[in-house]
Amino acid sequence: MVTKRIRIDVARQTLQCLEDGQLVRSYLVSTAKNGLGEESGSECTPRGMHRLHKVIGLDAIPNSIFVGRLWTGEIYSDILSDKNPSRDWILTRILQLDGLEPGINKEGDVDSLRRYIYIHGVPDNTLMGVPMSHGCIRIRQSDIIPLATWVDVDMLIEITIVDWSENVA
Repeated sequence: MVTKRIRIDVARQTLQCLEDGQLVRSYLVSTAKNGLGEESGSECTPRGMHRLHKVIGLDAIPNSIFVGRLWTGEIYSDILSDKNPSRDWILTRILQLDGLEPGINKEGDVDSLRRYIYIHGVPDNTLMGVPMSHGCIRIRQSDIIPLATWVDVDMLIEITIVDWSENVA
């Protein structure tokens, strides 16, 4: 059986998919504009080990808009974007994260699940490779679609500032 894992390299703004320790694909992402941190309300991306709690939207059509993990019935478009220039778009799929390290990203004011930390789709024209999110890990909606079918619930997801490109095992 293949062991799958995700590493999010905040320094390089990449999400790396590993199978049995070998890099199988990599995507550009955008982590928090406010940097790394765990406290509720900080709008920072939490560090450390997480597990994939839930995949939301597997049957949603591309550009489906989610609020509060529910489909709004809206489909993203440039016209809708122009009408809502400051809206934080959550599109197509949501990978909900649950921290595994008590006091670091689990329980109390640092709980990633209670903070609603996700890997989620954004419009394909969104700038990637630069920290711009409100705490979540943003990925183009055209990339979240194949990623959401590759992942397994309960798989490990590590958010780190270490560059793993040289040694991904």
